[in-house]
Amino acid sequence: MLADLGYASIVMAFGAAVYTLVAALVGVLAKRPRWVASARNATLVVLPLLMLACGLLLVALLADDYSIEYVSRVTNRATPTIFKITAVWGGQAGSLLLWNFFMAIYFAAVVWIKREEKQLMPYVLIVGALTQSFFLLLSAFPENPFVLNALIPADGRGLSPLLRHPLMIIHPPLLYLGYTGFVIPYAFAMAALMAGRLDDGWIRTTRRWTLTAWLFLSLGLILGGRWAHDVLGWGGYWAWDPVENAAFMPWLAGTAFLHSVMIQEKRGMFKMWNIFLIILTYLLVVYGTLIVRTGLLKSVHAFAQSEIQWHFFTFTAVMIILSTFWATYRAQDLRSRNYLHSFLSREAAFLYNNFAVLAILAVIFVFTNYSLLSELFTGQEYGVGETTYEAALGPLFAILLLLMGVAPLTMWYRTSLSRLGNMSRWPAICATVLIILLVVLGVRPVGALLGLWIVFFSAILTVWEYVRGVQARVGKGESWPVALATLFQRNQRRYGGYLIHLGVIVMAFGIIGTEFFQQQTQIFLQVGERATLGNYVLEFRGARGYEDNGLSVVEATADVYTTDGRFLKTLHPYTQVFTDGQGMTIPDTRSNMLEEFYILLVNWEGVSAQSATIRMYLTPLINWVWMGGIIFIIGTLIAAWPDPLDEKLAVAQRLVATATAGD
Repeated sequence: MLADLGYASIVMAFGAAVYTLVAALVGVLAKRPRWVASARNATLVVLPLLMLACGLLLVALLADDYSIEYVSRVTNRATPTIFKITAVWGGQAGSLLLWNFFMAIYFAAVVWIKREEKQLMPYVLIVGALTQSFFLLLSAFPENPFVLNALIPADGRGLSPLLRHPLMIIHPPLLYLGYTGFVIPYAFAMAALMAGRLDDGWIRTTRRWTLTAWLFLSLGLILGGRWAHDVLGWGGYWAWDPVENAAFMPWLAGTAFLHSVMIQEKRGMFKMWNIFLIILTYLLVVYGTLIVRTGLLKSVHAFAQSEIQWHFFTFTAVMIILSTFWATYRAQDLRSRNYLHSFLSREAAFLYNNFAVLAILAVIFVFTNYSLLSELFTGQEYGVGETTYEAALGPLFAILLLLMGVAPLTMWYRTSLSRLGNMSRWPAICATVLIILLVVLGVRPVGALLGLWIVFFSAILTVWEYVRGVQARVGKGESWPVALATLFQRNQRRYGGYLIHLGVIVMAFGIIGTEFFQQQTQIFLQVGERATLGNYVLEFRGARGYEDNGLSVVEATADVYTTDGRFLKTLHPYTQVFTDGQGMTIPDTRSNMLEEFYILLVNWEGVSAQSATIRMYLTPLINWVWMGGIIFIIGTLIAAWPDPLDEKLAVAQRLVATATAGD
């Protein structure tokens, strides 16, 4: 009964999405507003139906209803309740259902909030319903989460150990919210092309939706890095895994889009470029979903092999053809009347930023798909390792960081070299002094020193933008805290954007520390023996095995000292072996803002182990990566916060559009 009701709700949601598509098409082609209104109502129906389906799947998981194949595959009786909840997205079919649910939330919200939008909404409904129908088709047929078992097992197989981590409670949903959110600006962009409304109205309408999607995807990437650091046991946070890259690439394209649309709003330029960027972002969302859902590329994060890859290929081809047709059809109208007056201007700086971001994206795309390309052209499968990624991308990221610092110094239309030189002279001198100090302290890698110089230079320039703005307001009688708050209030996008840049710069500082200066070793120790790594001394005190809620746990105990004998902390790395035989290794750390001492229990002998193999990592500045992520998120929240001026402009645009339509 439960499974039948769950499946029926998915099928009805699919039917409602298809009806939305058909009704919106009829409304547009026959110019019948009632059909458009009906399509809008059908869109609102999809959400409660998918909410019901998700709720029923959750009930089945919590009730250990092993008559449903998905439930028996992703959970068992020993699974804690919180991970039975997360098992909703712990498998292929459940995660696709959640993907559909989030997309339904976005489109229901858009239809409701933008219900006064008459010109674009019919086309938005067409594009949105087309995307929703495709993904609901997958959930209704090849990836139905309510398929029944022929024989009901006594217990389930259980969730993968890699997913039994607190961050898995929120990391995948954040990625899905980011993925699905980018469908909204794409739908409005296509609607603008179809309707012939090629001003910046669609950009203003979707700005906050785009920032919201970008924020969720950013959070998903940051928390995914933290999960990898805590669970995968190599002391790092990013391994250029195909699934990691699949989430990073639409983020990069979305980043380029968010920067580029500012030029269209300010100068009416780059219209075709912005259309291209949002189409690219959307296609990369579909591509990323393809990689994760089909196992097309080997990844620790991907789901099992699935035949739905051909569904994705077909849908992607359809959307490429549709997008290309409308962009080409409107190409003449997308030409800008304005042009770059100088290669030293704010417009040019934004364009250079875009080129750097897309160069990074292109390299990642080629390297991610290198195994497929090599097999296609040579018959043999070759992969690309972390070292190759870092060698190719390091210079591009350096250019991007440099642009972050220099771009705010530029002016619209034209900037003189003397102005750039005067404003960057002292930051460059200060950065150079700091580098000389590091050399005196013993820092030698040239790549690290060059990267740190760029980080210091860009950080000083970014902070100086705040100082200049605050000083101007302090001169009018405001205190420094009030002046800073007023800056954010008066120009959220600008100063929130600078805070985002500062977050990236802080993360870059941490990344340079981890990439150039991490140390590691692995050693076999008897009880009482010691090992040294950097300024840390580890003394092994033994290991013990015990049972915990049906799990077999082996926990090591080790004391950490400084090399001069000062006690710091007792660490307890451990391994878990689940009832299905799968295992998970959890590290323990001693961490501060300068460095992190990270240890892992690799192997042991006996239940009460008198000896064990311990792997140790010493990673400088890694916590600056997480701190930079926090600054980044705060900046995004400020930039995305509702601005009364934007609301007034949106109202004015609607009035003008209504008046024009009336004429």
